[in-house]
Amino acid sequence: MSLALVTMSHSPLLGYNDPAPEVKAEVDNAFASARAFVSEYDPTLVVSFAPDHYNGFFYDLMPPFCIGYEALGVGDYGTAEGPLNVPTGTAEKLAEWVAERDLDVAISRKMEIDHGAIQPLEILFGGIDTVPTIPVFVNGVAKPFTRMVRVRRLGEAIGSFLATLTDERVLVIGSGGLSHDPPVPQWATATEPQRALLLNGRHPTAAARDARQERVIQTGRDFAAGTATIQDLAPEWDRALMAVLASGDLSPIDAMNPTQMAHEAGNSAHEVRTWVAAFAALSAAGPYRVGYAYYRPIREYIAGFGVMTAQTAR
Repeated sequence: MSLALVTMSHSPLLGYNDPAPEVKAEVDNAFASARAFVSEYDPTLVVSFAPDHYNGFFYDLMPPFCIGYEALGVGDYGTAEGPLNVPTGTAEKLAEWVAERDLDVAISRKMEIDHGAIQPLEILFGGIDTVPTIPVFVNGVAKPFTRMVRVRRLGEAIGSFLATLTDERVLVIGSGGLSHDPPVPQWATATEPQRALLLNGRHPTAAARDARQERVIQTGRDFAAGTATIQDLAPEWDRALMAVLASGDLSPIDAMNPTQMAHEAGNSAHEVRTWVAAFAALSAAGPYRVGYAYYRPIREYIAGFGVMTAQTAR
């Protein structure tokens, strides 16, 4: 068994609100570096930690964590729609392993996932069904948020299971963040139509999805122009977090406070939980080394945009 990692920001605005050509070239090069790393590693199994943006998980039932036994993409923002290649038997064993370690995790036999999970698979593999993939949902948008120590422990439990798969080359993906505050409604301040979406907005009409996406696209354009009212990006916060993750000592993560995270880095900075879970999973297999890291705050993508690769020491 060997274990490798790619963590990366995602953005629904890729291809819609591209930044200046030199910045887009940087991002493309970062993706190319991650793809080369993955191609050389040649994983036989992927475990993908990703959030959702009220496309698959809603307030009618919002778990902090969920392991997918089967999954399909919903096709938002032009991402792939349809089933992933999920090894159901392995996913079932993973969920049982985690439960036996006193971590409460939901399961889904029909998980619906959006661009947060799909985009990295498309970027790294060119499709969503090319490598067997177990999706792990980590809530990064809907209050209340579990403590960060629980996120770390979830990752460690999953990593300890992956360490038992002696015949596999496992790639863990953490998708989300970093600092950003896109126009996602908050329940406390949402209008009644917005609350209806947050409660159960599954399977919207094409017109409703297009209207929702256009609002985000326009916000990205306004943010780049300096006219949007959303919270600014937090590059120092982003770089500090990446430094902790690269250090191999994840204990400082436990002190991160959900309220403070939102205040300092935006409401959707909670997506960094996926990075924490992924690095914690990697750490459970032994010491690791970060091989590549890229970061730049990109207003057009409404994101502190980062990419990291790492692998357990051989």
